Amino acid sequence: MTAPAWAAHAYAQFGDIKYPAGFDHFQWVNPAAPKGGELTLVPPTRISQFDKYNPFTLKGTAPPGLPDLMFESLLTGTFDEPTTAYGLLAEDVAVSHDHLTATFRLNPAARFQNGKPVLAADVKHSFDQLTGPLAHPAYRTTFADVKDAVVLDERTVQFHFRRPNRELPLIVGSMPVFSREWGSGKPFDQIVDDIPIASGPYRIGHVDFGRDITYQRDPNYWAARLNVRLGQYNFDRVTYKIYKDTTAQTEAFKAGEFDYIQVFSSREWARVYVGKKFTDGELIRRDLPSDNAGDFQGFLINTRRKRFADARVRQAIGLAMDFEWMNREFFYGQYTRVRGYFNASDFEAKGLPGPDELAVLAPLRGKLPPAVFTQPVPMPPSTDPPGSLRANLRQAQHLLNEAGWTYRDGALRNAAGEPLTIEFLDSEGSMGRIVDPYMQDLAKLGIQCNYRVADFALLQKRLDVFDFDITSIRTVGTEAPGSDLKDRFSSASAGTEGSGNLMGVRDPAVDILVQEATNAATRPELVARLRALDRVLRFGHYFVPAWYANGFRIAYRAGKFSEPAVAPRYFQAENWIIAAWWTKR
Repeated sequence: MTAPAWAAHAYAQFGDIKYPAGFDHFQWVNPAAPKGGELTLVPPTRISQFDKYNPFTLKGTAPPGLPDLMFESLLTGTFDEPTTAYGLLAEDVAVSHDHLTATFRLNPAARFQNGKPVLAADVKHSFDQLTGPLAHPAYRTTFADVKDAVVLDERTVQFHFRRPNRELPLIVGSMPVFSREWGSGKPFDQIVDDIPIASGPYRIGHVDFGRDITYQRDPNYWAARLNVRLGQYNFDRVTYKIYKDTTAQTEAFKAGEFDYIQVFSSREWARVYVGKKFTDGELIRRDLPSDNAGDFQGFLINTRRKRFADARVRQAIGLAMDFEWMNREFFYGQYTRVRGYFNASDFEAKGLPGPDELAVLAPLRGKLPPAVFTQPVPMPPSTDPPGSLRANLRQAQHLLNEAGWTYRDGALRNAAGEPLTIEFLDSEGSMGRIVDPYMQDLAKLGIQCNYRVADFALLQKRLDVFDFDITSIRTVGTEAPGSDLKDRFSSASAGTEGSGNLMGVRDPAVDILVQEATNAATRPELVARLRALDRVLRFGHYFVPAWYANGFRIAYRAGKFSEPAVAPRYFQAENWIIAAWWTKR
């Protein structure tokens, strides 16, 4: 076997490790935080129910919180460093000079919740199951460049990589690890209601199956005093409650049925999360700032549909949306327009490509439209003066005519006489008030639209098999895009059911840029390659840019919680609160 070139308590993709060996705790926690109490909340993503305890298979829905609270990995990230991870189940990580192997030595204290030690064989078992045919196909995409996992001894496991890639140790280091005994030898996709045998800080407690679930803090949690866990996971119980709709959820919060919620609707924030209980101090509403990259959100267009295969048609669909009017009338001016795939980050393409981007794009000149090199990166259309919706619709009509769509017999039709139709697919109905005026403007072009609301489970099934025209998706912004790019944009994932490539992007140039981004050896290389990727994707007009908010709008019960003195730089609100807040005494 290849001998490790160096060993350390942490691994950083670009070598920038903040905390030295033997550090006491992360800066964004209170190491003396008391344990106890309960946090009750609702899932940040709407689900109608859950029907399994295995979060790693395609069919069904697992309970909210389960992957993060029960499953652990070899390394763990920190909220103040985007491309660095520290030893958790592994006390040591070694990466070879050629970056083709990563070796992890397990912490002898690491234990599953059944009291048995976490061993190298369990790590290999987890890898083999997640990359096998019975797991969610997204895992095979994520681990595509990992050749295998080899047990060197009882507590040492080595991963072999198909090519050098500085991100791969982080990818395998973040893999969830579970016991070989979970499921008692059943095929992986038949492990459904078996309680996970994992090593995390919480166990499953009281369950109203399908509706509510409580996680009980494990009093024997093996890593409670470990530096990467000190001051964290302080609540004795974390309970998720699931409500049938947002109205029931909001009323339940005001009635005291749960403690915390993140609000994604600007209308609700302005009109619902106000009133006597907030002015009297019983409830607190708060805008949490963060340095996170902006979220990606938009109306994704399924290019697998023949009528959406032409980029000019997709661009025309985008020209019909009047964001500026929506922001005034619906959003109380709270939102910023999405521009591309990496908003408000170093990776966002701007203007014409600079020298570093050109160096990345030049070898792909034969695979790209000339406009990528000669025109500024596409920006969302605006209706602010001197722009107007009328002018945008005129441009959209011209593009549609160029693409072979003309208005006749009461509809916009192609040469075969087929009308251009669009179904907007939604799971809650909350987008209806926004989609309705958008559909009215599309109708001015002769496009026939309808708005379909589906139960979350049905919507997920349709998305898994790409049975939709347009749907709205939000992807959390990140300061460290990497292997996730393959799932979202690669040609291989476009044909893989359950993948994140909902738009159906199949572009050889995009495939190359995704590969080069994951191969980046330095931060400047990563920045140049992701800007080039953002630029090329935006010229493809695969989605209609929506909007995002800076920071988090949260509300919670007053007087119940305390938080650390220092907030992390990069975080998601729910993750930070669960990990680092505690109950006042």
